[in-house]
Amino acid sequence: MRHGLTVIILTRNEKKNIEDCIASVKFADDIIIVDSGSEDNTRDIAQKCGARVFLKPFENFAAQRNFGLSKVETDWVFYLDADERVLPEIREEILKAVNLNERFSYRVQRRQIIFGERVNYGGHGPDYVARLFPTDAIKWEGIVHEGVVTDLESKTIAGHLEHYTYESWDKYFEKFNQYTTLMAEKMYQKGKKCNFADIILHPIGGFLKFYVFNRGFLDGKIGFILAAFHYAYTMAKYVKLYYMCKK
Repeated sequence: MRHGLTVIILTRNEKKNIEDCIASVKFADDIIIVDSGSEDNTRDIAQKCGARVFLKPFENFAAQRNFGLSKVETDWVFYLDADERVLPEIREEILKAVNLNERFSYRVQRRQIIFGERVNYGGHGPDYVARLFPTDAIKWEGIVHEGVVTDLESKTIAGHLEHYTYESWDKYFEKFNQYTTLMAEKMYQKGKKCNFADIILHPIGGFLKFYVFNRGFLDGKIGFILAAFHYAYTMAKYVKLYYMCKK
């Protein structure tokens, strides 16, 4: 395994995002695309941009990330989502960490831009995500909201990623359906039960957390809309779990 940096990007129908995403990480030694079956020309665009493209039917997000990891030929790996962009300021920090070659896990701040508006509060405020690692020191676990498993000490890289998380309501509801199903399946597999009270009470708690306790109201109209749809998201996953349990 040679010294250098590989970027792994997971895709499915990302033709609007993939070119700009790859352009933001052209400083890497290698770029790997793990595509779960795009029906547009995502894979063709990625190949033209110089990425190595692999097709893997979707199991869960951890499995997709681990598959990409198995294709890495460098000793450092950085994970990026197709709707994220690496800014110049953080680019230099990533390269600095790779060149120092100290065995740490690195996390980065991510700032959300939703339907063209920057969101600073609620459940979509800035967060920190673990993304840069020595290749041989990690694996991923989890069906949805997957997490990295590593024994390495964590450090934070200065700067932030831009996350263009939703640009259309069609995309939002596509992910809404996918994620609520995955979350319901995860809860079901863990033996969680659901009654009708859960369908009523959990969504209320979700809305209050997003809009009141995490101050989503400070984001104005978009803050209310996102909190309201988090109510619907929470209800949907518990409704799906309820009917899984009934069967």
